[in-house]
Amino acid sequence: MLPVACGGCGKPRSELCEECAVALAAVARRVRPAPEPAGLPVVHAVAPYENAVRAMLLAHKERGVLGLAGVLGGALAAAVRAGAGHGGSEGPLLLVPVPSARRATAGRGHDPARRIAVAATAELRRGGEGARVLAVLRQRRAVADQAGLGARQRHANLAGALVVADGGRRLLDGGRVVLVDDLLTTGSSLAEAARAVREAGLGDSGAAEGLRAAVVAASPSAFQ
Repeated sequence: MLPVACGGCGKPRSELCEECAVALAAVARRVRPAPEPAGLPVVHAVAPYENAVRAMLLAHKERGVLGLAGVLGGALAAAVRAGAGHGGSEGPLLLVPVPSARRATAGRGHDPARRIAVAATAELRRGGEGARVLAVLRQRRAVADQAGLGARQRHANLAGALVVADGGRRLLDGGRVVLVDDLLTTGSSLAEAARAVREAGLGDSGAAEGLRAAVVAASPSAFQ
């Protein structure tokens, strides 16, 4: 009985209007932040983080508009497909979401990246891809929310913060590992996630070179 408004533009009577949905239907492209942090894998994104796309991601993440997870997951699936075909390895797609800070997850009541990853996995499976979500990354120390931090602050905040959980290394074997998040700004989160995965021993199987990452959106300047 509550009023419904578009998560992108606020138009009434629709959780997502046709015009805003088009913004997430673009062809995924490789994105690169500047400066590019060391260890950042190849990243693909569907849309610049602006206008309706920015509003949709914020509505899903901060206001709990969970009905947007499906369309955001569809966009993430497109970014995963764009990068996974060039990784040089075979096997199912293993989507590894970058975890949010514990305090942020508690405050929001959900983990946005993980929820979108689950929706992306469902979309990939509908398209005939073998895919699953592996939430194997854990925070081994407290980190601050990244919102409002600059590139250097984000790097310092996250450096050494992530680790692959016990047993996670075994789960990552035999597939095409794709690190996933909702948004790329400085690239610090994905670079730290890549470090943790590589440190866990992924390189021993020869898969480290093929490590890829995918996001729904990236800073406009990252689209080159």
